[in-house]
Amino acid sequence: MKSNRLIMHLIPVYALVFLSFLFVAGMGNKTISVMSDDTYTTDRHCIIIDAGHGGVDGGATSCTGILESQLNLEIALRLDDLMHLLGYTTKMIRTEDISIYTEGTTIAAKKVSDLKERVRIVNNTYNAILLSIHQNFFTDGRYSGAQVFFSNSPDSEKLAKMLQADLVKSLNPGSKRQAKKSSGIYLMEHIQWPGVLIECGFLSNPEECEKLSQKEYQKELSFSIVCGIIEYEKNKMNRS
Repeated sequence: MKSNRLIMHLIPVYALVFLSFLFVAGMGNKTISVMSDDTYTTDRHCIIIDAGHGGVDGGATSCTGILESQLNLEIALRLDDLMHLLGYTTKMIRTEDISIYTEGTTIAAKKVSDLKERVRIVNNTYNAILLSIHQNFFTDGRYSGAQVFFSNSPDSEKLAKMLQADLVKSLNPGSKRQAKKSSGIYLMEHIQWPGVLIECGFLSNPEECEKLSQKEYQKELSFSIVCGIIEYEKNKMNRS
């Protein structure tokens, strides 16, 4: 039943995507194939997908010993595949279990360098939107649900609220969690393009941690995120 509700929620969005594909296909030599990293279109963003942590920084550890960095990467790769399927230009911060630091000899210094490098990648990408994938953790295992945090720009807040609404509707019905402005998150405070950090769920909640490890749930999560992106771009185009 849950899958059926998700499908019904997605039908209008994918109908819009399908009609867009038909429109673009009829425009002579133009193509809907994914473009290379060093090119861009004026009407679509480059979606930068950041699998949080990695390498020397495993992030949080679940109650069953799963590293946050591992789940972040699994979800990010599924999201990237779906974005490609829909013709988006994407850029992955990492595609394996690595850190992307460029300097530092201690773990702390490497983590700082890693964050600065992520900021550099975002700021040097034209017309970017950052989706940073993370997992939450709290000492009390009762808490659950996805939550979206946004950077300083007004567009980031709009995107975060759309993503939060889609995540609640499709994955966490009844959740009271709302999109929030990030506080003290280096990545969110230093990027120059719209960006959000998505806490996909709580690794400290055994039931939610189990779901986050499942391929089908990761696919549903990716679908919800893509729905939010499509709605954001549609609304932005209508405002132009």
